[in-house]
Order: sequence, then C-alpha cells, then structure tokens
Amino acid sequence: MTFSPWPKGKKLVHLDLKGAPPRIEYLHKLIDLFSQLGADGLLVEYEDMFPYEGQLNLLQATVHPAYSHEEVLSLQDVARSRGLEVIPLVQTFGHMEFVLKHPSMLGLREVGHCLGTLNPHREDGLKLVLEMLRQVVERHPGLSTLHIGADEVYLLGEGEESKLWLSTPGRTVEQLFLGHVTRVAKAVKEAWPHLNLVMWDDMMRGMNHDTLKASGLVGLVQPMLWDYGPALDVDTTVSLLEKYSGAGLSTVWAASAFKGSTSVHTNVALTQRHVDNHLQWLKVADTISPAVHLQGIALTGWQRYDHLSVLCELIPLALPSLAACLQTLIHGQFSLEVQANVTEILGVSSVEAEKIESHVDDSSFPGGRLAAVIVELVSILNSNDICGFENNMYVRGWLSPYHRQRKTVSPLITMQIRTSATELLNILEQKATTVREEMERLYPLATAQEWIEQHVTPVVAPIQKIVEDITACLLEMTAQHSLPALAEQPK
Repeated sequence: MTFSPWPKGKKLVHLDLKGAPPRIEYLHKLIDLFSQLGADGLLVEYEDMFPYEGQLNLLQATVHPAYSHEEVLSLQDVARSRGLEVIPLVQTFGHMEFVLKHPSMLGLREVGHCLGTLNPHREDGLKLVLEMLRQVVERHPGLSTLHIGADEVYLLGEGEESKLWLSTPGRTVEQLFLGHVTRVAKAVKEAWPHLNLVMWDDMMRGMNHDTLKASGLVGLVQPMLWDYGPALDVDTTVSLLEKYSGAGLSTVWAASAFKGSTSVHTNVALTQRHVDNHLQWLKVADTISPAVHLQGIALTGWQRYDHLSVLCELIPLALPSLAACLQTLIHGQFSLEVQANVTEILGVSSVEAEKIESHVDDSSFPGGRLAAVIVELVSILNSNDICGFENNMYVRGWLSPYHRQRKTVSPLITMQIRTSATELLNILEQKATTVREEMERLYPLATAQEWIEQHVTPVVAPIQKIVEDITACLLEMTAQHSLPALAEQPK
C-alpha cells in the first residue's frame, strides 16, 4: 500500500506527561531521537507536571516533583536546537481531572461526580483556565501555537446551572459548548493576538454546517481531528474535514496515535496496529480537496486515558512504533525498506517492540535497556506457568478452596506445589527488581512503584497466597499429628 508522502505541514510528537513523566535528562535524549526520526515539533501536554505558581500551585503533582521552570525552558531549548517547534496543550473544558479533583475546585465541576468537565457558567472557572494559560504561555517565549484541548466534555448540560440555561427555548448543548470555547479563544487572542489556537474536534463532529459557521470560532481556532484506529474510516474523515472547511474552519490538523490507544492497560505498543492508522491518514491526506488547509499531524502517545486511569505503554516500549509511524508518513508506505530504516536507526532486529532482544540496551536507543527487560518480564507474566498456576491440575485437585478452608491437604503434593510457586515468585522478584532499577533511571521513583503495583503485584499476590495457605495447612496438620506423641510423654 503506497500513498504520497505526508504533505507539507508539521509532524508533531505528542508528549503526554500526566503519567510516567521522563526525568529531564532522559527527555532531552528522547527529543534528540524524535528529531532523527523525522519529527518537526512537540505537542506537550504538561498537565500536573507544569510548575504552576501562586494559587495554582496546588495543581502540581505531589507523588513526584513537577518540572521546574528551568527544566521547562531546557526542554524548549533542546527542541529548538534540533529544529522542533514546541506547542503546549492545556485542557480548558473537558479532561480537567487534575484540576477539578481538588476539594477546593469542587464548585467548578459541571456535575459533582464528574471530575473532568468544567462548569461553563462560573466566572471563576473561566478565570482559572485563563490563568493556567497565562502561566504556560509566559513560560514559552517565542510561542506561536497553543492547543486548548476541549475534547470529551462529558456530561455537559447535566449540571443544575446548565439545565436552567437550557430550559430557555432554542438553547442547545452545542451552543453551551461553543459559547465556553469561544470565550476562552477570544480572551487568548485578545491577550496574545499572534497565537494560533488549536482544539480537538470531537465535540463538533455532530454539528451541522450552519451551527459551525455561526459558532464564533471561525477565524479563532484550528480543529484537530483525531482518530487512532487501524481501520479509520477514510470517507467519514474526509467528509468531516470538508464540513469544517465549508463552514469556514478550513485550517485544520490531523491526530493519529503511536501508542496509548490500544487498550487502557496495554504494556507493549503494537507497531503494525499504529502503522495501519497512519496509512489510513495518508489516504485521507491524498483524498481531501485543496480547500482543506492541512497544517500537520500530531502523533499522539497517551500515557493514561485520563488523569485517574492506569499507565499505558511507557515511551521506550513505543519507540519502534513511533519510528515506524514517522517513517511511514515520510515515505508514504511501510515497505521492507522503511522497516529496515527503522531497525537500523533503533539498533533492533524487528519493528515490533514485543520482539526486542534481551541484549538491547541504551546504546541502541534511549531507554532500550528498560524496553528489553520489560518485554522479558511481561512475557513471563503472560506465560502459561504464571497465568495458569491457580488453575493447574495440582492446585485445583489438591488445594481447592474446600481443602484450604478445612486445612486438610496432601502434604506430599502441596509441598511440591509450594516449591513450584516459590520458584516462580523468585523469578518474578528478580525480573521485577531489574525493571524497577532500570525504570528509576529514566522515571521518578513513584512511576516505578506504580508500574510494579499495577502490573506485577496483582499477578504475584494469588501465587503468594497459595504459598501462605500451604504453609498454614502444613503447620496445622503437623501440629495435629504431634499431639498424641506429646500426650504420651511422662509428666
């Protein structure tokens, strides 16, 4: 499958920092690699890693330190030296969990039990968003483009103030959405007239031509249409882009994914899946009319689905995917030659991260050693020996819940089970220790702890419980066996 190379425009690598934020030294190495792979810029979603000041200080991460002002500047300096533009992404409506989770922000939620959506009726909410934007813009000297988020504004219109507002005939949830985004965009353009504003498109997809044209957003924002699936519907996507263009929103962006969109808990990125997504986007770029002014594409790399979900694939596990996707865009295909380019650049034998060899290290690519040891550990965690341990013949036959409850077991067989379980636990402990040590070199300690607790501890716990139950059963049975002998001893 061959298409024209990605047309003129930026190829942005998305850095989602709301989970597993790289240590700054590692981040510098990643930026250098992104440049080598063909990226033109970074879409940086700081979230709680930005060093907010004053009353916004509470937005900073607490499980590990946020980046310092100096580190934020150094990120930009390194990117600039490699010819990469930096575009910050600040959520201003939906996905504001990292803000609205704080008790002091409770009154700014659209609905009390939804931490992601801002109440669009509160002036304090607008002031909060604009102060966040001010601090980010001022820490990015020379900034030309800003992304204001606004995707997945869940339960909008469900709050009491919204219901009251919507009770007036003719008012719609679409207008409610457009009204808030327009106010934000106008305020930003008033403060920084030179800034280009980008926003996610999903909340506008169902809007008709007239609604979009009358929205007030024409000339203010550039929609970024996102679709991360390998089976992206080209015709539907082209129609959406044409609709935006016809309504006056002709300057648009695309957004694909190189990681973080397979499932909420995926450990290792699947390169072919993400390459297929980019091949579909190449077909879209080949199909749209000249009236659609495509500014570029953001290759998203989600680290969490939202602020409160588990970690997705860590960046080292997705670098083969990123390299393959960027090279696919550059060459218009994913040929054997393109695959050879990827493997040569990264020093690996396959474009699929799950096939990374155990000898790969950081001399191959930044984080290569961590990628290799995680692949090895994940393979063990997913092995039949581990996954099927609780259901193997011996555990089900001689250590059932019935046996455990009554502490009546076959010592011979359960001792064999305990030996096998202990051997598996020792292997897992050794591999997990190696992963933790490698992870702590590249990420905060809290990230290593979170990854281990999410992916290793749940697997270890039931096997550890089996060992404990066997020990308890054997102790009780041994004690019962010893009682008659003790009673026969002379007083």
